[in-house]
Amino acid sequence: MQLTAEQVQQNWLDFIGFIDDHISEPRKTALKAFYEKYEDRIILMPAAHKKEYHNAFPGGYVEHVNRVMTCALHLHKLWGDMGANLDTFTKEELIFSALNHDLGKMGSEEEESYVPQTDNWRREKLGEDYMFNTKVPFASVPDRGLYLLQAHGIQYSFNEMIAIQTHDGLYDKANEKYLMAYMPEQKPRTSLPFIIHQADLMAARIEFEREWLPKFQGNLDTKKKGFTLESNKKQPSKNSSQTKALGSLKNAGLKNLLDNL
Repeated sequence: MQLTAEQVQQNWLDFIGFIDDHISEPRKTALKAFYEKYEDRIILMPAAHKKEYHNAFPGGYVEHVNRVMTCALHLHKLWGDMGANLDTFTKEELIFSALNHDLGKMGSEEEESYVPQTDNWRREKLGEDYMFNTKVPFASVPDRGLYLLQAHGIQYSFNEMIAIQTHDGLYDKANEKYLMAYMPEQKPRTSLPFIIHQADLMAARIEFEREWLPKFQGNLDTKKKGFTLESNKKQPSKNSSQTKALGSLKNAGLKNLLDNL
């Protein structure tokens, strides 16, 4: 996936537009000042470091966040139509949480998290166009995002904190304490965390389908012409055990590696 310069710029304008339309003062000014300070970095950030994940290309982060905010607005209406209590959080909390759910992927104030991959083998065989910047001290994405907000004087509500903290749902074991409680008094008092998680999940799934479904229907590995699901079934290699292994692998990078052994 590759965005044009015009698409990157429009996505950024849409990104700032969500702040203008849904965030009230004084946070609107503070958020815009923060994002404009780091605009040159954030506008071209990927949403992940490898192709198997979603939007791992320049500009992928902003496009992903815009999609999460759009999904969140649609899900907000759906939850309301289905009878959910929407009085326990505000529309501003919804957009603020979606806007900043992955902010921790930015890295530190001085260093970005994702830098271009320098290992050609990992780039070509594993699809890792980026690698993690070891100059950035480790922190989970939600923790780093919340730290960056408070470090720049941007306050957030309790609802927003929990929604950002748990946006990965039960894919992150750290969220079990919030999302697997059995006593009523320990369960979230608002549906906001569930809506944000569903919006993120929906956006990531759509991005996966856009990137990978055409490859499943045609060429799985764009760097290796002639390999398709059908050709793999109908034209077994000389080594039958290798053919069987290739057919069971899900990772395109590992498939390519084994195919070249």
